[in-house]
Amino acid sequence: MEQVVDFVNFRLSYIGSVDDDDTLHCMHGQTECLGNMLSLCANNLFPENAKVSLGFSACLIMSYQRIPSRDLVQSCAMEHGIPFEDLNACVSEEGKGLDLLEASIKRSEKAGVKKSCTVRVEGEIWCIMDGGKWTDCNGGHEVKDLVKEIESRYKTNATG
Repeated sequence: MEQVVDFVNFRLSYIGSVDDDDTLHCMHGQTECLGNMLSLCANNLFPENAKVSLGFSACLIMSYQRIPSRDLVQSCAMEHGIPFEDLNACVSEEGKGLDLLEASIKRSEKAGVKKSCTVRVEGEIWCIMDGGKWTDCNGGHEVKDLVKEIESRYKTNATG
């Protein structure tokens, strides 16, 4: 996504559920919820720098089986220039990380997103990864296809 980071407002939205008592549930359990909160906190700390927050998220995802290892989180934070203390405060702070995750889950629900990973462009579903296979892809399922789509829409909107 480095190819289009300057054209795009990246938003991570996670799939889960919120009980009537405001308990959050993620597709793969509470460890996934923690990883999701860490990614959302990184994005919240660096809203104007998707390279930092997406890089951090990718680092966590590459070693997702190690979440919630403090060493993993510290290593990914250091690699992407995110103060660990700020991430920890966001996740630990009364409600901040939970509020970000709840808003993210509700955003996915409102958009009708049911599968992870669902790629949306300008609010429309562009492609879905389902069971290891890309489906419902408009214009292809490779990175180059998505980059082409984003560049085309950016040019259209810029000259618009």
